[in-house]
Amino acid sequence: MALRGNFFGAFFAVAGSLSTAFSLASGCSNAETEKAPVVTVQTTPAERATISQVVSAEAVVYPLEQAVITPKITSTIGKFLVQRGSRVKKGQLLAILENKDLAAAAEQSKGELEQAEAGYTSTVGAGLPQQLQKAELDAAAAKAAFDAQQKVYDSRKELFQQGAVPRRDLDSAQVALSQARGQYEVSQRQLDDLKRLGQKQLLKSASGQYSAAKGKYLGAEAQLGYSEIRSPIDGVVTDRPLFPGELATANQPLLTVMNTSRLIAKAHIPQSEAAVLKVGNPAGLKVAGLDEPVKGRITLVSPALDPGSTTIEVWAEAAKPDPALRPGMTVEVSMTEKTVKDAIVVPVGAVFKNAEGADYVLLAGSDQHAHLKTVQIGVRNSNLAQIVSGINPGDPVITSGGYALPDNTHIKIEAAASAEKEEATPAGKPDKSGKRAQSAKPVKADKD
Repeated sequence: MALRGNFFGAFFAVAGSLSTAFSLASGCSNAETEKAPVVTVQTTPAERATISQVVSAEAVVYPLEQAVITPKITSTIGKFLVQRGSRVKKGQLLAILENKDLAAAAEQSKGELEQAEAGYTSTVGAGLPQQLQKAELDAAAAKAAFDAQQKVYDSRKELFQQGAVPRRDLDSAQVALSQARGQYEVSQRQLDDLKRLGQKQLLKSASGQYSAAKGKYLGAEAQLGYSEIRSPIDGVVTDRPLFPGELATANQPLLTVMNTSRLIAKAHIPQSEAAVLKVGNPAGLKVAGLDEPVKGRITLVSPALDPGSTTIEVWAEAAKPDPALRPGMTVEVSMTEKTVKDAIVVPVGAVFKNAEGADYVLLAGSDQHAHLKTVQIGVRNSNLAQIVSGINPGDPVITSGGYALPDNTHIKIEAAASAEKEEATPAGKPDKSGKRAQSAKPVKADKD
């Protein structure tokens, strides 16, 4: 009996100990489960600054003026007067093609023109007056013959009435009178026509012959002129693919002249970004190898979409082209759409969107909790975003650790890397730069 009692006593003692242990373990687990998590974040205060909205895109550099010079005739190249890199003026002679046959044709046409000019002068000065004088003399002679025949007819008619002449004499006088009247009328009509139309037609005929000869001469001169290749613009020769003695084919490139004093970067911008770009907006052309971009401005925003890419072509002209900026290069052009001064700005990475698409930021409250604030965004660039409404300058905005962070989450503010480095330097002791470090002060967050 004594052994049985000791056994049950030991059993109940062990069971009680286990029950106590399980109770303690369960209490610790519940306490750990109920403890809220703490998220480490970094903050920066909202500041006032000038912010610009910039559109960036790749662009190709072109000269504002370029001429690919092609001859209008096919002929052998006689000689070039310029080389690649030669600077030329508008109208300057660049090359000469073989033109002996053209010069001969022009000389022949010149002689024909002079001959036509002489004939025109002779017609106007001598030929027409002589024809008029002859017609007047013919008309006067016909009138005199008609008057004389009229008198003969009247005389014979009177004698016939008196019975002195037979009928046949009167009839023959009447026929002669009719013939004289016809001749007179024809000569008078010719005189009238010559006075009314002949002078005009003769002048027109002579003038036509002269104009035809002159046109032929001008055409020959033009053909001769086509053998002289001249520059249509001021610029520099950038290409000269042929050499003297080779055949220059009509409408095939012979020389290329570019005006490199004015260069433009042509970029194709999406419609949404180009909608607010305007002519005159500042721009910068970033060239590989240059520390600073070449300053410029927008000179063209195409009024129509490019049918192939449905983008808008925008031109940015360099104000003063750098020697490193050359036609054909690919550059990055940054165009400023809008600039806002004294704006409330935060890092662009601190702005998020909720499920409804609204923008919001997270503020670090003095209660060590994150508080969601819906904001209205204005100008935005690659680094900063303008806050139009929703927060005030100085509000501590969570810049690191805030992504997908729920509202009212318990947070712990961690100093930025630069701040930690300053804290590592004891206060009052000089750092590497020789300046004395200041003691770090905790950032106080305003209550919401």
